[in-house]
Amino acid sequence: MIAKLKGLLDETGADWAVIDVAGVGYLVHCSSKTLAALGEAGEGCTLFTDLQVSENDMRLLGFATAGERDWFRLLTQVQGVGSKVALAILSALSTEDVQRACSAGDAATIARAQGVGPKLASRIVNELADKAGALPTAPGGATMLPKGGASADAVSALQNLGFKPAVAAAAVARAIDELGESAGEGDLIRVALRKAAG
Repeated sequence: MIAKLKGLLDETGADWAVIDVAGVGYLVHCSSKTLAALGEAGEGCTLFTDLQVSENDMRLLGFATAGERDWFRLLTQVQGVGSKVALAILSALSTEDVQRACSAGDAATIARAQGVGPKLASRIVNELADKAGALPTAPGGATMLPKGGASADAVSALQNLGFKPAVAAAAVARAIDELGESAGEGDLIRVALRKAAG
C-alpha cells in the first residue's frame, strides 16, 4: 500500500498529477483543491495517497492533507459514492464544509458537488452524521471553535437541548460565521438552534 508520495511535480491535468519520485512517475488522481495546493511543475510536493483496486482498474488517489484522505475514505464507504464522486465533493467543498454539512444534516450543501443529486446527498449526510464529528478538518480538532466564552456556552446549551455534540458544534460554528466572533451567547444560541434544526 502506498501511503504517501514525496517528490517533484512533473505535470498536471484536469483531475490528475504526475509526481516524480526518484525518477518514477506516479499518476495520481486528485481533487481540484489538492491540485491547486501542489504548486508549479518542477517544485517539490508531498501527497497523502489511497490505492483503489477493482476488477478492471487500479488507481492512486492523492490528497494535500491526511484529513482530506480520511474524508475521501469515509465518503467512498457510502453506497453510490465512488472515487470520482468523492473527489467531486472534495473539489466543490472543503473538508470543514463537508463535516458541517454532515453534522447538521445539510444535504443541499453536499448536492452542490458535480454529479451528486438530492437523493445521494441525503444518503451521504444520513450515513455520515454520526461519524462526522470524529474526523479532524484541520490540525487540532474536529470543529474549529474558539475555546471558552459564548461559543462554548452555546454549544453546551444545544447539547442540553438534546443535540449531538458534533451537530451542536457545527451549528454554533455556522452561527459564528453569520454573526461574527463578537456575537453574544443569546444570539449565538438563537441562530445555532435554527441551523441545527435545519
